[in-house]
Amino acid sequence: MASHDMQAVLFDLDGTLLDTHDLLLTTFRYTARTVLHETLPDEVLMAKVGQPLNTQMWDFTDDPSVHEELCRVYREYNAQIHDDMIKLFAGTVPMLERLKEAGYPLAVVTSKRHEVAMRGIDRFDLGQYFDFLVGSDDWPEHKPHPGPVAHGCERLGFDARTCLYVGDSPFDMQAGNGAGCATAAALWGMFPQAVLEAEHPTFVCADGTEIPGLIEAATAIA
Repeated sequence: MASHDMQAVLFDLDGTLLDTHDLLLTTFRYTARTVLHETLPDEVLMAKVGQPLNTQMWDFTDDPSVHEELCRVYREYNAQIHDDMIKLFAGTVPMLERLKEAGYPLAVVTSKRHEVAMRGIDRFDLGQYFDFLVGSDDWPEHKPHPGPVAHGCERLGFDARTCLYVGDSPFDMQAGNGAGCATAAALWGMFPQAVLEAEHPTFVCADGTEIPGLIEAATAIA
């Protein structure tokens, strides 16, 4: 096991704390049909999940007006179905409760806009566990750039080398590793294990409830 003295934990949101796979896929399918009049393969629609919506939509057009319409339709439809389709992973609350009880400062760093991300957090009363949330509109750079993760560590008051970043996408692993954090690949999210392992995460976890134990074990041998 790698040796790390971890003092704080930062999390991605979609696919890590919240199960938004069906919500995102349904919204993408609707948007492609409505704006592009196409039925695109699911793997194409979901390929860039983990990056800001503006970035994802450039995969489907190089026309600025079409790009703007894709974003508009996506956001409007997503807002309509959000509360009915968003789900909570079974391991999320037990993981957060154990980390909070152990005294670890916690934060969220997501590629979602702040307001939309908070809607998901508030839907399941998760705000009580976190010191703050960094959304895509809170920092000028976006994952896979390490900037937002490094900013989150700084706001928590810890050197990135003493923080763990947990995420389910290769972009999360790239951002966390680039910031200097230990990283944990969340296999319960949206990307296959091989894709995540290719980014050389510090840890690979099958369930969120593994996170507190691995932090305690790694810190004990640091």
